Amino acid sequence: MKRGMLCAALAVLLGSTAWGQAFDPNTPDGAMVSQIQSTTDPAEKQTRLEGFVQKFPTSKQAGWAWGQLQASYLQAQQYDKAIAAGEKSLAADPDETEVAYNNLKAAEAKNDPGAVAKWATATSQIAKKESAGADKARADYAKQVETYTEYSVYATTLKTTDSTKIVELVESLEVRAPQSPYLSKAYGRYLNALRQSGQAAKAGTAAEQELLRDPSNEDVLLFAADYSRDKKDTAKTIAYSQKLVEVMQTKPKPEEVSDADWQKKKQTMIGVAYWMEGVSYNDEKEYAPADKSLREALPLVKSDEQLLPIVLFQLGVADFELGKTTKNRAMLKDALNYSQQSAALKSPVQADAANNVKAISHSLAPAAHK
Repeated sequence: MKRGMLCAALAVLLGSTAWGQAFDPNTPDGAMVSQIQSTTDPAEKQTRLEGFVQKFPTSKQAGWAWGQLQASYLQAQQYDKAIAAGEKSLAADPDETEVAYNNLKAAEAKNDPGAVAKWATATSQIAKKESAGADKARADYAKQVETYTEYSVYATTLKTTDSTKIVELVESLEVRAPQSPYLSKAYGRYLNALRQSGQAAKAGTAAEQELLRDPSNEDVLLFAADYSRDKKDTAKTIAYSQKLVEVMQTKPKPEEVSDADWQKKKQTMIGVAYWMEGVSYNDEKEYAPADKSLREALPLVKSDEQLLPIVLFQLGVADFELGKTTKNRAMLKDALNYSQQSAALKSPVQADAANNVKAISHSLAPAAHK
């Protein structure tokens, strides 16, 4: 189910469900519940609910009253009070899926990653119990809530810049729903968060484990290839890069991504994969496959100001070595052309590219005077 359809379904179900706790209107607390239920003014109803929980804190209807207050606070965007009311309602009845869900919505509204992780987990646990019940409508609703809790964690990672919080969110989802499609969507961001927080080795291991579960996860493949390149493991870098190219050339566009954004992502990832593959072949002095991979990368990275000069530089290196070994002047001229283009662009390899221009020009010079 798409996210919009899921939210709409949950909204209908939440609006139609009730606490379901019977009460005696002839008792003091029951009489007050009757008054509250007959109150139509929202502000007055909230005031009476607040009075009820103060006057009858141990009543069987206290959980209901706190749940009603939670909804009122949530509508008024008083998110801390909504969560506090939800906690008190759940203390009275720990199996109320709606109350836990509303606390999750309050945590989302606060943009509090820690609270989202907490309430996504708690809501999932409560919903899981209800999904096993005999009431089909309630069971279906609970399953939708479970799915939403997974989406909620993923969506929150997209709005979070704190690496520690991203790690906390994704690991909370991985523990309770290791097969969730939203875990796969969040995993690339999780791996980068681990690396940014100084846990590169953990990220590398996690990437390999995730690829056993989901071998076509392009974000994880990109991370694994880049991590292997940093570790100078050329065999793994080449293998992951080649797999990434294969995946991106055949993978269908996700529904939630526009055609333009998917095309851009495909081009970027395939270009980077070919570049990493080519660099790795150069490192292994396998210049023919390096030339092939880097030539594939070149048109795909032409708009990338950072990567373009590096691809040009590496192409210059590969073609110079090939031309020198085979005495192929055309290949040497290509090497000179690529090196000149690289030397004309600002980058960390600009000076090295300029030095290569001189060396390649020198190699071509004797033949020019024949």
